[in-house]
Amino acid sequence: MALTIQERLKDLRVERGLTLEQLAEQTHLSKSALGSYEAEDFKDISHYALIKLAKFYGVTADYLLGLAETKNHPNADLADLRLSDDMIELLQSGRVDNSLLCELAAHPDFVRLMADLEIYVNGVAVRQVQGANAIVDAMSATIVKQHNPDISDPQLRQLVAAHIDDDSFCRYIIQQDINGIALDLREAHKDDFFSVPEDNPLKDFLQTAEETAKKDSDPERASLVFICKRLRLNYGKLNGEDKAALKRLAGKSDLLKNPIPQRGRK
Repeated sequence: MALTIQERLKDLRVERGLTLEQLAEQTHLSKSALGSYEAEDFKDISHYALIKLAKFYGVTADYLLGLAETKNHPNADLADLRLSDDMIELLQSGRVDNSLLCELAAHPDFVRLMADLEIYVNGVAVRQVQGANAIVDAMSATIVKQHNPDISDPQLRQLVAAHIDDDSFCRYIIQQDINGIALDLREAHKDDFFSVPEDNPLKDFLQTAEETAKKDSDPERASLVFICKRLRLNYGKLNGEDKAALKRLAGKSDLLKNPIPQRGRK
């Protein structure tokens, strides 16, 4: 989701570690005006203030206005990025989340991932592993020839275990790189509004089913309580008007209209 003008201005100020008072002193703009630019009910910003703040933060006016996503490299030449036509078409298609893709590429371990991937694709690591395996195989053959040990001999088994599956080993290294980056990205977004809550919907559903099955239970109320839990609303704190509105909306659900299975009925 693109940041608003208010969010961009506040983020830039916080990145600099400035209070509104300090920002006002350094930009010679009034504290009240600066505060209004970051407020939720922000309506307008003067051209003078826009240019002043853009120069102060070292970003473009387009970035502050939400017309561009790059703030430090606004005039980057596309040719310098050496992107293929397929990559440009993918970025423009909307089929992937470009913001998340940028976070992936900017992760500190992404360079290592690309290095490991390049080594795997070029076959460098495979050849090195094959060379190590050749040494192990030669030692195993020498031991077998000189001592003719039993197949269950511990030393011989150690050499057999030391033999590496080159392709699996390389893919394992790459998978470890990806797993580490993915976990960091998920942690960074765990508090986002659209992130999946950590609670268990199945637990709430089973609890609702159990309450509905009780004698003298109110299936409709149990269903509404379940919906409130999923929306993180406290059903007990809703007033009569709120409950009536919730009931009207829930009444549009086919599930609540027909809580009893209709299969086999005519």
